[in-house]
Amino acid sequence: MRFDVLTLFPDIFRAVMNESIIGRAQESKIIQVNTINIRDFSTNKHRKVDDYPYGGGNGMVMTAQPIYDAYNSILTEVGNKPRVIYMSPQGRVLTQKIAEELKSYEHLVLLCGHYEGVDERIIEEIVDEEISIGDYVLTGGELPAMVLIDCVSRLIPGVLSNENSFTEESHYSGLLEYPQYTRPYEFNDRKVPEILMSGHHANIEKWRRQQALKRTYFKRPDLFERLSLSKEDKKKLQEILEQ
Repeated sequence: MRFDVLTLFPDIFRAVMNESIIGRAQESKIIQVNTINIRDFSTNKHRKVDDYPYGGGNGMVMTAQPIYDAYNSILTEVGNKPRVIYMSPQGRVLTQKIAEELKSYEHLVLLCGHYEGVDERIIEEIVDEEISIGDYVLTGGELPAMVLIDCVSRLIPGVLSNENSFTEESHYSGLLEYPQYTRPYEFNDRKVPEILMSGHHANIEKWRRQQALKRTYFKRPDLFERLSLSKEDKKKLQEILEQ
């Protein structure tokens, strides 16, 4: 899968995207992350990429021409139109379900805005959808773009060594993940739950499911309300609430 990022700050991506799981996935050529510096396509002699907004107001707006030419440089290379996402607080909030949708594309272009955003005509001209990572304000679209790349890449076969690594994680099934423990058995007088030491896999799975239900019920009631529980899950939850 290929990700092209239109940005004013490509070095941010090189520092983060070349490390850990995403870095190894690139080395293995399972994914490809390219950064295109929008400033390189400015026709202004000072490489200016922003201007004052028409109608007045605070801040600056990224101009259309450098973004459009940067985007066209990708089209010239690949010969077909990729899906273009503008990282924007006005878009759909990124969820695991949306990540599942996006993994089906072979090529995504992520546009990172700055200042007061981008000229609206760019959104009308090239953007297919807007995606947000939450209802808060950031200085630009680079961090959201990296979050999206990381979230989607983990779903691509071969990026993780074990498919269960993502199918059992928080949010994949709609539930938060159950508690995890490792050695030592006792730490600061706190011991690993005995069920995990039993070797009884069926009981362990039942316990983990109960804990996932419990965590979601108490920590994220908003997620819990959207779940369709089986009779067995309802029984497990009732047992928890009666404890």
